[in-house]
Amino acid sequence: MAGTGKSTISRTVAQSFASDGKLGASFFFKSGEAERGNASRFFTTIAAQLVRTVPAIIPYLSKAIDADPGISERLMKEQFENLVLQPLSEVGRISTTMLKLVFVIDAMDECEREGDIRNILHLLSRTQHLKSPHIRIFLTSRPELPIRLGFKKMSADAHQDLILQDIPKATIEHDISSFLKTEFKKIREDYNCSHPPNSSLPVEWPGESSIRTLVTMASPLFIFAATVCRFVGDARWDPKEQLATIIKYQTTSQASQMDGTYLPVLDKLLHGLTSAQKDRLVREFRDVVGSIVVLADPLSAVSLASLLDIPKSTVDCRLDPLHSVLSIPSKPDSPVRLLHLSFREFLLDPEKQGKTPFWVNGRERHGTMATKCLELMSKHLQENICHLEFPGVLRRDINIKIVDKCLTAELRYACRYWVYHLEQSKRHIQDRDAVHIFLLEHFLHWLEALSLIGKISESIAMIGTLQLLLAVSPFC
Repeated sequence: MAGTGKSTISRTVAQSFASDGKLGASFFFKSGEAERGNASRFFTTIAAQLVRTVPAIIPYLSKAIDADPGISERLMKEQFENLVLQPLSEVGRISTTMLKLVFVIDAMDECEREGDIRNILHLLSRTQHLKSPHIRIFLTSRPELPIRLGFKKMSADAHQDLILQDIPKATIEHDISSFLKTEFKKIREDYNCSHPPNSSLPVEWPGESSIRTLVTMASPLFIFAATVCRFVGDARWDPKEQLATIIKYQTTSQASQMDGTYLPVLDKLLHGLTSAQKDRLVREFRDVVGSIVVLADPLSAVSLASLLDIPKSTVDCRLDPLHSVLSIPSKPDSPVRLLHLSFREFLLDPEKQGKTPFWVNGRERHGTMATKCLELMSKHLQENICHLEFPGVLRRDINIKIVDKCLTAELRYACRYWVYHLEQSKRHIQDRDAVHIFLLEHFLHWLEALSLIGKISESIAMIGTLQLLLAVSPFC
């Protein structure tokens, strides 16, 4: 289930085998992050990583690429056979020692296309027939239907399953307790280093009683324990008060556990505010954080502010108290990311409508993002946007710095994903609406921009989507 610590375990396993030189490759799927949200770069990534672990594979990979320079755009079956299976077979054939490799694949359920999930599982199962190298695959996922069906189609001896939340309760509680004690010790030491002795936290803080309460609240959700530690350890607040805030949200069911994970963080935003101030904060929260949770690819705070056409200071103010649930980098041009998919699910959950002021209407937010993308593109797209000397210049001959300067990160995002947001909003295209006007005025400019950023192939699917969104009126 969500939040049980799958990705944490995957990272630990990957690091462990990497230190032993046995990590063949790893891939961490993440919904809403471009190539990590689908399988388009899955096998090419696996192949690229194999080069580091198994250098002997290089000539066989080179041969495959020379034979088909466009292999990265081929079907997954062709990529798997030519970039993974066949090169590994060749290495195994000439190797004098038995190679043992582990592939780590995390969050398979976050691969957006169900067909890709089934294909990947089927193709990877074929590695069991390799005599050398000896391949083992460690894979984590929520038990979604495509995953379950994919494993059912394998032979019984091809896989072993473990349901994480079915591990004995005592084991889960022991692990979470160990984690909390270690993290709270760090919080106590960091706090005491920056405060005078008369206000320091005692060595017994937070105490066994508080740890037991938190363990009960957390089990079996590791994400709860991790979020609590980030929330309590926030250097801008008193850790004793932060801990007391968390313990007030003692719950039992998993749904209410997610409330207990995120509501303390969000409710604290409203403390001490007037009614008018609360309304403004909630409105800005939905604009900023609501946009972040529906983005198809993460953006920096600077780019997000530009896309939404709001001051960056507003973005910074809304993000600053949310370090326990968002990854907010210190560099202004680095993207803001969700720490865990469950935060997005919590905010977009239809069951939360009317129960928390922070609920985000996904369809409305996607509609707003589509509008913002159209406005940004209409403002900046133009013929020969990079001021090239002649129209026939090849893209590979264009300095990438020129492209980046003329097509900012937010403009590139708008060009790639405005159709996605329009589709998710469930809006239809009609004569003389914003989409129709944009296409009349900027269709070729948009295609030129996609070509310059190397994404022109994506236009085919987007145009197909636009055709499906046409509002067809019956003949009178």
